[in-house]
Amino acid sequence: MHRRDVMRGAASLPLLAAFVSSGAAADQPAPAPAQGTPFDDNTVPALARQLAAQPYKPPDSSLPKELQNLQYSQYQTIRFKPEQALWRGQGLNFTAEFFHRGFLYKDRVDIYQVTDGRSAPLAYNPDQFSWTKVKRPTGDLGYAGFRLHYPLNRLDYFDEVCTFLGASYFRAVARGQGYGLSARGLAIKTADRTGEEFPLFKSFWLLRPPPNTDSITVHALLDSPSCTGAFRFVIQPGQATIFDTDATIFPRVDITQAGLAPLTAMFFFGPNDQGDFNDWRAAVHDSDGLSLRTGDDQRIWRPLINPHKLQISDFSDVSPRGFGLMQRARAFSDYQDLEADYQKRPSLWVEPKGDWGPGIVELVEIPSKKEVNDNIVAFWRPHDKLKAKSTFKIGYRLHWCWTNPHPGPEARVRQTRNGLSFDRNSQQFVIDFAGAALDAWTSKTPPTLDAGTDKGKILHAVVERNPQVHGWRVSIQLDTQKQDVVEQHARLMDGEKPLTETWIARWTAP
Repeated sequence: MHRRDVMRGAASLPLLAAFVSSGAAADQPAPAPAQGTPFDDNTVPALARQLAAQPYKPPDSSLPKELQNLQYSQYQTIRFKPEQALWRGQGLNFTAEFFHRGFLYKDRVDIYQVTDGRSAPLAYNPDQFSWTKVKRPTGDLGYAGFRLHYPLNRLDYFDEVCTFLGASYFRAVARGQGYGLSARGLAIKTADRTGEEFPLFKSFWLLRPPPNTDSITVHALLDSPSCTGAFRFVIQPGQATIFDTDATIFPRVDITQAGLAPLTAMFFFGPNDQGDFNDWRAAVHDSDGLSLRTGDDQRIWRPLINPHKLQISDFSDVSPRGFGLMQRARAFSDYQDLEADYQKRPSLWVEPKGDWGPGIVELVEIPSKKEVNDNIVAFWRPHDKLKAKSTFKIGYRLHWCWTNPHPGPEARVRQTRNGLSFDRNSQQFVIDFAGAALDAWTSKTPPTLDAGTDKGKILHAVVERNPQVHGWRVSIQLDTQKQDVVEQHARLMDGEKPLTETWIARWTAP
């Protein structure tokens, strides 16, 4: 299983149902609760703890021949029937639909409904799906994942708001958005030479939401060779869709390369990294930068690139206040793609709950020659390893949003551009800053530029007004002095006071 295969295989699946309304059906009395087992917030952590004491057992991936080797075009014809949706017509603000197993999604995922504190498995039936191009199977095959619908954009239509499908991946949208980057439950050994480990959500519990509520709770049981985990998501769709997340990890072995609150996106090319792609569009990406808010409240912006070689960047911190993969280019003209609508892709911000202590935000950038590859990963790695037989708890909020939910007073980087300088012998970087802190700068003298580099040499730097963005432009001419990697930073200052976030960029030799 590969990250790129898992995510891009699923990239268009939810969109198939996006135009099929789940229907704001007339209210019907809710069915009597099914007989089941007691369930509360301690149930899944107890199951995860018990499972961690046992040897890892791979999930059931056996399927009938007709489902084993499906092509994507065949798999996407297996559609869940909207009239079969869980809670449809019961006067609730949510419905749930399910994905069939097949294509890349061979693992069986057990899904339960929790009603009035009792849990019962959801019964699979092949007649819940349309079988137009694939032979209808028999037997109890179970599901591969699910999606939730909610009247996000208008009251009479249930939009798809999130999807859980493939390993521990999930995606969501806010009002007016389309699917883009993804989150995961846990990342282990990302970019490690020995190969990455992909934990998976093997079971889900969907709590039947009370009437007239705009949030829903989902519990998930995670399993992998290295650990188990219990996750609780309280999901609230809206102008920003929030996943209030609490996770408890039970390591089977010492985990030295744990990635917590991992985010996964695609960056193919953009103004700061055009690569060698012969493409008619101005840019192609789910996210254009990594944003950081450090424990001491510094704001950092790191533009993403599609590198020639695998790149890993570490940002050390103590008790971070947040980080995220953000999509700041929001105009159609930034992309010119009528189909993909990259300007409507979500930004995803991680807001820690409590004190996370020391660690690093790690950014992994993977070379990619195709737009369909998810090649960007960001996560938090704690300073201390997750010890075998221990219990590790973490809480955070995921904001699927248009912009940073907690903006600072500093002006932001609007765009980064990069290319050869006029003399063709050095690199030219152009950074546009804009925001309230710079709006208040009325002096004709430019703000002070704080810029530097760890290697190479800055030959020339200019700060000038840019009325097109109602801000200021910084132009830096860099002599790389034949270095393979050069780290740079730049920000605008008023004396000792930062007026902008800090731009940090890495240049790598082709």
